[in-house]
Amino acid sequence: MAKEILKVVLIGDGGVGKTSLRNQFIHKRFTNAYKATIGADFIAKEVKLEDGKNVMLQIWDTAGQERFQSLGVAFYRGADACVLVYDVNNYLTFEHLERWRTEFLKQAGVADPTEFPFVMIGNKIDIDERVVSRRQAKAFALRHSGKTMEIPCFEASAKEGTNVEQAFSYIAKMVKIPQMEFDMFGDGDIRNTSSFSLPTRSSTKYFDCC
Repeated sequence: MAKEILKVVLIGDGGVGKTSLRNQFIHKRFTNAYKATIGADFIAKEVKLEDGKNVMLQIWDTAGQERFQSLGVAFYRGADACVLVYDVNNYLTFEHLERWRTEFLKQAGVADPTEFPFVMIGNKIDIDERVVSRRQAKAFALRHSGKTMEIPCFEASAKEGTNVEQAFSYIAKMVKIPQMEFDMFGDGDIRNTSSFSLPTRSSTKYFDCC
């Protein structure tokens, strides 16, 4: 059955800001109070593409704690895209992306890992204690990109809202939905959503190797 909703899964170590990124994108708000995610939950938001079509992003926020990782198969299955989140000020969270990506591909049952839509977000650039360089992140992305599916790298601040909307809106553009699916389902009507115009690739501020 064709989809009218894109399932997007956020993965990464606990404390990197997955929930904060999602809340900034959906609700335009940030809180310093940290509360670990239990299992996973999702919120949907409507994105308007350049051609006027509407896409619903169903954003799944998953727990980063090790004791919840066995639940991954239940939350990863059926994902249309995956966001690898790390903290630019904590090298271990970047180092662990390899494990998170491998586990996701295994539990989600992805047939061709090099052609599955991944996005990288280095969060907390508002904190001036960087230990992960843009070059390192780009190298990771290039190593895992396929011939037709490049992994874009964003640096963001969930606190200040920097590049958060750009990263999520880029996902809606990179995941291809057959025209037939729009014809079958139309724009849909999901509550608690809002819409915005998607920027072009040239105006999207994800970084390249410096």
